[in-house]
Parts: sequence; structure tokens; C-alpha cells
Amino acid sequence: MADQPKQLLHLVIGGELTSLGGTEFRDLKAVDIVGVFPDYASAKVAWKAKAQSTVDSAQTRYFIVHLHRLLDPSTDTTAGQS
Repeated sequence: MADQPKQLLHLVIGGELTSLGGTEFRDLKAVDIVGVFPDYASAKVAWKAKAQSTVDSAQTRYFIVHLHRLLDPSTDTTAGQS
């Protein structure tokens, strides 16, 4: 088996927020789960496409969730940084 890079799973989700400055979704049943991606680069491509498609809706935001940090905190490359 060929050496494959370590999976650093990322989730892209989005939907309408309750306020412009917050991260609380207005309706959890309507949250758009775009998908799970094996690395940040591919998640960013999906995030950008969804974010650009909703540019006319100020209340709609998309996020990249670093699942690998939840599953294995040692993969957090920002730990210990301010």
C-alpha cells in the first residue's frame, strides 16, 4: 500500500444565522451539511463555492469545522499559540 498523507478531516456546514456577528443557526433542521473532506484545501474549495453562491444572503454563512482536532487533539497545529 502506497504511503498516503494523514487524513485531517474537515466538515463544511452552513445556513442562516440568528445575527450577523454570531454563529448560532436560525433553524438547525435547515443547516446545510456540505460534506466531510480529507484535508483543509478540499474543504476550502467546497466552502468557497457555497459561500459565493449565497453572497446575496447576508444572514447565510458557511464554516469549515476541523473535525480532526475533535477526534485527535494532537493534530491541532495551533495548540499553545496565542
